[in-house]
Amino acid sequence: MTVISLNTRMLSYKSAFLYGIKPRPLQSVSEWADANRTLSSKSSGSPGPWRTSRTPYLKEIMDCLSPSSPVERVVFMKGGQIGGTEIGLNWIGYSIDQSPGPIMMVQPTVETAKRVSRQRISSLIELCPVLKSLVQPSRARDSGNTLLSKEFPGGVLVITGASSAVGLRSMPVCNLFMDEIDGYLADVDGEGDPVDLAMQRTTNFPNRKIFFVSTPTVKGFSRIEDAYKESDQRRYWVPCPDCNAKQVLMWEHIKFPKHQRYLAFYQCEHCGAGIQDYQKGWMLERGIWIPDNPGSPIAGFHLSSLYSPHGWASWADIAIQHGQVYRDPVRLKVWTNTKLGQSWEESSEKLDGEGLMIRREIFGDLLPAGVILLTAGVDGQDDRLEVEVVGWGRDEESWSVGYFILHGDPAGPAVWAELDELLLRPFPHSRQLPDFHIRAVGIDTGGHNTVPTYDFCRTKIARRVWGIKGFGGMGIPIWPQRASLNNKGRIPLYKVGVDAAKEATYARLRIKEAGPGYCHFPHDRDAEWFRQLTAEKIRTRYIRGRPVREWHKKDGDRNEALDCRVYALAALHGLMSIGLQLNKEADRREAFPMKDGQEIHLPTIIMPETPKIVLPEKPRMVAERNRESWLGSARDRWREGRR
Repeated sequence: MTVISLNTRMLSYKSAFLYGIKPRPLQSVSEWADANRTLSSKSSGSPGPWRTSRTPYLKEIMDCLSPSSPVERVVFMKGGQIGGTEIGLNWIGYSIDQSPGPIMMVQPTVETAKRVSRQRISSLIELCPVLKSLVQPSRARDSGNTLLSKEFPGGVLVITGASSAVGLRSMPVCNLFMDEIDGYLADVDGEGDPVDLAMQRTTNFPNRKIFFVSTPTVKGFSRIEDAYKESDQRRYWVPCPDCNAKQVLMWEHIKFPKHQRYLAFYQCEHCGAGIQDYQKGWMLERGIWIPDNPGSPIAGFHLSSLYSPHGWASWADIAIQHGQVYRDPVRLKVWTNTKLGQSWEESSEKLDGEGLMIRREIFGDLLPAGVILLTAGVDGQDDRLEVEVVGWGRDEESWSVGYFILHGDPAGPAVWAELDELLLRPFPHSRQLPDFHIRAVGIDTGGHNTVPTYDFCRTKIARRVWGIKGFGGMGIPIWPQRASLNNKGRIPLYKVGVDAAKEATYARLRIKEAGPGYCHFPHDRDAEWFRQLTAEKIRTRYIRGRPVREWHKKDGDRNEALDCRVYALAALHGLMSIGLQLNKEADRREAFPMKDGQEIHLPTIIMPETPKIVLPEKPRMVAERNRESWLGSARDRWREGRR
């Protein structure tokens, strides 16, 4: 019995030893995710175990990131609600567990990186037992687990922002995940393109993997679109449930009865059959990626939100959103980027002040009926303050309620007292509503009078008189997520994306029909104001070979009117960031009737005088006219002499 027991024990040890040295079965990223990933309710609308079958179009993208795939670079140009970031998270989890090494995840900014780490990376690790056992809790001493760095056996995950050159060149990496690359700055800290800086970190690894993912932005300036063009350009072809013919889902095949976008369906381009949204699941399961440029070694994938699974963004949802924005180019651009996954082509139409002057209207003494709230933008000069008060309506239709120039030295108190009086002024409304007051103000803190501006804003924060500072560059939002206190005045200072605000303003100035986004101007606004409003133009400059859009004005031209409008728009976005829902407020205020004697009417446009057309005269007619003129002059001279 003893011998048998000893032999049994030796066989058990041998089996355990062999099991320990046996290599793990080779898994793909999608297989690992199905076996280990759990989605959190904090970051997903469908919490619970990950199922690749729910989004079958992601399987091939994930498997290209697996070590078994020869692909080195993967590009994913996409719409919203498709799962692009989730692919990257699955890949990170797989790498920590199955293929450890140095990993870098890059977000547009350091602030975004911190938020993603708290909300997404922490949930990824916490809800996955195998990862939780490999990454020590951050509260443990010397755990190597911080907000932006996660150590694990055999490697480390670094999370950084594309706005930090130090973070991008902090270490060599084997796996590089660059998320939302169209939101990156063109040049970071004067050291060049952040994408190039990060890719240099991978050169020492022959088995490196690089993953680019983003929604596109502007045509000709979109990093993800450029990267996709260099790839094999795969598109997802799905079969029709009726004729089984495969096709790429396109917006032009979304159909709906007139004024009934909630009944939207997809019309097969081959047989014309109507496909309902609930049939998408069947189509997605049988879809296949087909490359348009198969010779490229880069795996590139393009997918719009039309492929979003049933229960997420439906075709009706996308059609309804299009109906809300199609007349406003600013919001239509966002829809095109995020729903169709396509870049936006800017209008080439020339914009000039003289063309806008013919749109001047008679407002009257009361605020127009469509005005819902007021904001103001203040621009400081060495000898004056200039202020525009803007009324905002449904879908950001706007009325320039007033433009004021307050003369005086901003270094002294007098002009600031005058500004305060203006900002407290009541504005009577044409509806039966209490007088309106300016709800938010954006004041530029740049220039030579920064300290007095800080002093003015400090005591008026409760009135939403916000100190702002403009920052140029693509990808910077009009209003930041939070204010900065890193300034001499120690006031909440908001860094405003002036390029985005100018693009929005110019796009809306081109709208020619009253409605969403349209800009109304009063009849007494002069030509100089319109020249200032359109003083700047976009031009392209190249930084280390990369095209960069920038705003430029001619030397000597003034642009105070444009700056004031930008700051007033920023103030509106500031209100939205703290919960303002413009159209819901419009629903409430438009329920109030008009005051006695007031009517809602179409804008009264002040049209310029039509020039008289003078037709050329025949030579004989000219001669007779000249003879009559000479005789008339002679008679007048004779009569004058008789007197």
